[in-house]
Amino acid sequence: MKLISWNVNGLRACIGKGFLDFFYAENADVFCLQETKMQQEQFTESLPGYLQFWNSAEKKGYSGTAVFSKREPLSVSYDIGDPEHVGEGRSITLEFPEFYLVTVYTPNAQRDLVRIDYRMAWEDAFRTYLQTLDRKKPVVICGDMNVALFPIDLKNAKSNIGNAGFSYEERGKMLELLASGFLDTFRVFYPEKRDAYTWWSYMYHAREKNTGWRIDYFLASERLRPQLKDSLIYADMLGSDHCPIGLLLEE
Repeated sequence: MKLISWNVNGLRACIGKGFLDFFYAENADVFCLQETKMQQEQFTESLPGYLQFWNSAEKKGYSGTAVFSKREPLSVSYDIGDPEHVGEGRSITLEFPEFYLVTVYTPNAQRDLVRIDYRMAWEDAFRTYLQTLDRKKPVVICGDMNVALFPIDLKNAKSNIGNAGFSYEERGKMLELLASGFLDTFRVFYPEKRDAYTWWSYMYHAREKNTGWRIDYFLASERLRPQLKDSLIYADMLGSDHCPIGLLLEE
């Protein structure tokens, strides 16, 4: 089973930069998107063979998630079960017979950590939500989680300590999530791999120089470890300031 996740930073713009070519070439079972920045009715592609699920932000042109799935889920839910965290379209959950699949676009703490309090509240609510699911069946989580966990996960770690995406608070919450029973699947397969990034600033020729951050993840419940086959980063795929990532699971 092939799962792909991509923060497209505006799906309409990404379609103009090769999104559909990649989508059809990869032929994934499930394709999860973050930062769609559009409403479902604005999407005119039929995507034959795929069911579409959308969670768009109330604010136009902002945030938003979508999932395109070849497999019909047993159930679909939106957001993370907490009324404090609705309206920004940040999560969709598909239930399959073997596991839950949750796609997420984690709130950015923003410059000077002006949104860190909201981010911390979100992290606690999201972890509680995932633990509730995990008690029923295993969970796969994918998306832009807006945090580089260790110095190996970004090019300029020292100069970014304390900045949004590499603050002690955000990294601490990610460690808390992993400690509650989840694996960072990329590090399962590539524990020491350096220069493996999923996001690059549009400034300073960052992508050309591979001055990036690994902030997009596939996480999985510990008990799915035997089914994990590979965790992928499509670093050469352009179209957004993020690149797609993938997870291969044994049926």
